[in-house]
Amino acid sequence: MSEPRTLRIDIWSDVMCPWCLVGWGNLQKGLEQLDGEIEADIRWHAFELNPDMPAEGEERTAHIARKYGSTPDQSRAVQGRMREAAETAGVSLDYEGTDPAPEAMMWNTFAAHKLLTWAGEEHGPEKQTELKLALFKAHFNERRNIGEEPVLLDIAESFGLDRASAEAALASEEIAHKTRAEERAAWDLNISGVPAMIVENKFMIPGAQPPEAYVNALRRVAEKVPA
Repeated sequence: MSEPRTLRIDIWSDVMCPWCLVGWGNLQKGLEQLDGEIEADIRWHAFELNPDMPAEGEERTAHIARKYGSTPDQSRAVQGRMREAAETAGVSLDYEGTDPAPEAMMWNTFAAHKLLTWAGEEHGPEKQTELKLALFKAHFNERRNIGEEPVLLDIAESFGLDRASAEAALASEEIAHKTRAEERAAWDLNISGVPAMIVENKFMIPGAQPPEAYVNALRRVAEKVPA
């Protein structure tokens, strides 16, 4: 039996983005169908949906209503559809703490992206993915302020990353420049929304797709790109 083919998948996403978590869940379902056939080497890249978000953040329903010109009821309906899509993808957007639930907020995510850039560079793609999923969980399920440095450092430390090194990364101009370069690369690649997955540096899969779409796309890439 031949060894499974490994394909590199670069994912541009934001930790505030529910469709990015849905896309991740469906990608995992697709990779389960490809078990023994195709494996993924996943790298995460920075994309800010709201780069001008102030430090105090914005309440989620109000933010969606303002950004997309919808009423609060329409905004809540959109969030309901997102939760249904998440459930189908095997992920959760629901708060999992005790009542009363803290307000659902949107935060500035540049610091979180800096931490992810550093984690990928210093600790490799597997640890970067662990951190990315931890940030999704902190935002959606725990409703923590992942725009705050102490929260980010607590999350990094909980996954075995050195707190002092993570703190230095957040203060690093070099890491900030590398993160901005990732954001510029998205525009150079005509990525205007996330998630956006680029397979083997050539083939883009835009948006949160159903598992079958990932299965078909990855098989086509494996056929076209020499091993």
